[in-house]
Amino acid sequence: MRITLRQIEIFLKVVELKYLTVVAKELGLSQSAISMSLKELENILERKLFDRINKKLILNEVGRNFYKTVLPLYKKLEDVESEFKNREDIGNMRIGASTTIIDYLMPSIVCDYMNKYPNVKIDLKEGNTQDIVNLVKQGKIDIGFIEGNTEDSEIIKEPVGQDELVIVTANEELRDKEFDLSEIANYRWVLREKGSGTREVFLNYIKDSGVRLNIFLELGHTESIKSLLLTKKPITCVSRLAVSNELRNNNLFEVNVKNFHCTRNFYAIYHKDKYKSELFNKVFEFSKEMINKTMKNKGCLGEC
Repeated sequence: MRITLRQIEIFLKVVELKYLTVVAKELGLSQSAISMSLKELENILERKLFDRINKKLILNEVGRNFYKTVLPLYKKLEDVESEFKNREDIGNMRIGASTTIIDYLMPSIVCDYMNKYPNVKIDLKEGNTQDIVNLVKQGKIDIGFIEGNTEDSEIIKEPVGQDELVIVTANEELRDKEFDLSEIANYRWVLREKGSGTREVFLNYIKDSGVRLNIFLELGHTESIKSLLLTKKPITCVSRLAVSNELRNNNLFEVNVKNFHCTRNFYAIYHKDKYKSELFNKVFEFSKEMINKTMKNKGCLGEC
């Protein structure tokens, strides 16, 4: 075989970064070396892979097909290399979690694991559900934990616990009464941003009711929403996990909405082509077990 791993590495990096100067800087090579590698690769394949448009390299139809073919192979080789460098109690794992999970579950789980296995380093990344799905697909994290659903042919998912969404506020006008959702729709609602699993599950749940909420603000973090609830007294729908302390301490209260019972699964996800090393399996199973245990301890629904 004439194609080298170095050529594939450079090709993939050019696809990601698009500019030769940026690629050269990141890989510590000269721009001419990058250009020569791409030229050699195209000569071996006897086909052009890029269109050169406005000093930017854009994949053409041949390049897109080649990229789709070699990317999973390269990722698997990276995983194999990592496996042979690492034992189950030594190595590095990259975990991503969507906002609710990372705020109220993952940090203590990660700390517990690294305390138990001090030679394992876990890098933790945060994003909304769609961000985490994208990071898994791009191979930038090994395992993702999300609070929204995903139906993607590249993603393997496993339910790790069941959560309940609750409508909460600090507005005393809504305490100790029962409402139809339509009766509180015109109050000021603050929800998570688009791409959030919490938002997606809630809006999908109420979409057949025909009710249109007065969404006056969207925020990217549940803690920001909670702060706003305590000062400006709007309404929101969030995970019971996120407001368990506030409900217990009567800083917030649950609005009694007729026939409202909205649950969703938390999922662990990974890429279908992911090489599952001993370290991967050990961290994966530990995280799933601890998420479920922690949710039960906090009075959430827990096991699916």
